[in-house]
Amino acid sequence: MLALFKKRGAVPAASASSPSTEPTERQDDAGVRHLAQTLQRDTSGLGLEAAQLRGTLEDSAAVAERQAGTLAELVNQAQQIGQAQQHIHSETQLSQQALQRARDCVEHVGSEVTGVVSTLHQVSDAARQITQVALQTRLVAFNASVEAKRAGDAGLGFGVVADAVKDLSTQVESISKAIMGTVATLDQRIQSLASDLSTTATEQAGAQNDSRQVHQALLGVEAAVQRIVSAADTSAQLSSGINQQVSRMAQEVQQTRDALGTATRRSEAVLGVSERLMELIATCGVETSDTPYIQLAQQVAGQIAQALAQAVAQRRIGLVQLFDEHYVPIAGSQPAQHTTAFNALCDEVLPPLQEAALKALPQVVFCIAADRNGYISTHNRVYCHPQRPGDVAWNTANSRWRRIFNDRTGLASARNARPFLLQTYRRDMGGGQFILLKEASAPIEVGGRHWGGLRLAYRF
Repeated sequence: MLALFKKRGAVPAASASSPSTEPTERQDDAGVRHLAQTLQRDTSGLGLEAAQLRGTLEDSAAVAERQAGTLAELVNQAQQIGQAQQHIHSETQLSQQALQRARDCVEHVGSEVTGVVSTLHQVSDAARQITQVALQTRLVAFNASVEAKRAGDAGLGFGVVADAVKDLSTQVESISKAIMGTVATLDQRIQSLASDLSTTATEQAGAQNDSRQVHQALLGVEAAVQRIVSAADTSAQLSSGINQQVSRMAQEVQQTRDALGTATRRSEAVLGVSERLMELIATCGVETSDTPYIQLAQQVAGQIAQALAQAVAQRRIGLVQLFDEHYVPIAGSQPAQHTTAFNALCDEVLPPLQEAALKALPQVVFCIAADRNGYISTHNRVYCHPQRPGDVAWNTANSRWRRIFNDRTGLASARNARPFLLQTYRRDMGGGQFILLKEASAPIEVGGRHWGGLRLAYRF
């Protein structure tokens, strides 16, 4: 394009001696200016759209980043749920096995209790027989005692023995009856226990309350455990499905992140093309709407470079301090602020030059000097308010001094060594608020060294 402008400018120069060519030269110049201005407007609009597109992609990428983090946490939680469900499944299976062993033990105890009942019945029968024998013995002893009395003195000894046998048989009968009573009571209790333990307790004992039967209770517990196992299996299947779905979503979000990253890089390339076109048009010798801002940026950059060099010459600051890169964080600042060795000098020298530039042209938003790392020691006064603790959104918009802006635009302006640089970008004002700006920047050199750049931002 620049070659085309030069070629068009060369034709009238070769025939300058001919008066008849002067109207043609003026027409060509006007055509070139009109073409350059049209291209400038179009490339400016392209830059605006590219900046908006890049900002939208960055916002979408940030959302995708947060979604990816959330989904990663969901995947982790789903895996933990699956592990817990597997643990539940294992424990319930162990519970089933324990219940089965308990049922076997209860049934074994029930059979043993039945044997005890049978033995007790035998004991009761033996005690009943002893009672009968004792009764018969007492009758025999009574008869012997009667016969001894009839025998007189000759039967005294025999009578004593008969009385002793009678007393002994009485005691045996009493003990046998006590044994029978105790066995009867024990039989009732063991029969009740056997009824509770028996699998056919209802038929044997005619029990009306199944909740008192141990076997039935164990059956109920086993059924409940089985339901837990079934529910755990169903839940595990559902969780596995959810886990697979979440994993697929995470993969898709990751693909979206990658695609957005690629789109952002491509949009940045488009933005770079539009910026280079604007620079090319601005350097072709035709004045455009950006020309006054470029010239103002170069002018203020020269003034600041001269003021800093004069301060060094007057020994108000040394070159080491002026080029200090030791940024000391200010405790508690949000966004982070830093101090350097040249803060005091910048606070003294920069405000008059920077503030004057704000009024030199319309649509100027800010005019600031940044060192080569994007550090803004002294901003425009409207953005140099002390921070409010905890109010990050307000601080982002109103406390922009003592901060490092090392984003794409900030570093490009700070490290640009060409006569000027034109950029288009979104400016973050905090709280989700952005404004679209153009920025003309020019390098600041002190003592033959690149100190930083002058950043002049203005609205479209």
